[in-house]
Amino acid sequence: MRGKWIVPAALALAVAMLAAGCSGQPLTEREKGTGVGALLGAGTGAIIGAAVGHPAAGAAIGGGLGAAGGFVVGNEMQNQQVQNQQTQGQMEQQQQELESQRRQIEQLQSQQNTE
Repeated sequence: MRGKWIVPAALALAVAMLAAGCSGQPLTEREKGTGVGALLGAGTGAIIGAAVGHPAAGAAIGGGLGAAGGFVVGNEMQNQQVQNQQTQGQMEQQQQELESQRRQIEQLQSQQNTE
C-alpha cells in the first residue's frame, strides 16, 4: 500500500515543475523537448515498471532517459530554427541589395535618356 502513492506524487511533482517553468520567458525548443521527453519517459517507465513491480524505479529511469532523448531532439530543432532565421535574414539583406541596384540602374538609364 505504501508504494502506491509514489507514482502519482512523482507525476504531480513533474507537472508542478513544468508549470513553474512556464511562468517566465517562453520555452525554447530545447526546453520543450526535454520536458516532453521527461514526461513521456516517466509515464512509459512507470507503466513498464508497474508490470514488473517497481513503478517508481521505472518512472525515474524512464524520465531520465526521456529527458535525455528529448533534449537531443529539442536541441536539434532549436539549432535548425536558428539556422532558418539566419538564412531568412541573409535573404532579406540580399533582396534589399537587389532593390538598391535596380534603383541605381533605373537612375543611370534615366540619365542616359536625358543626355
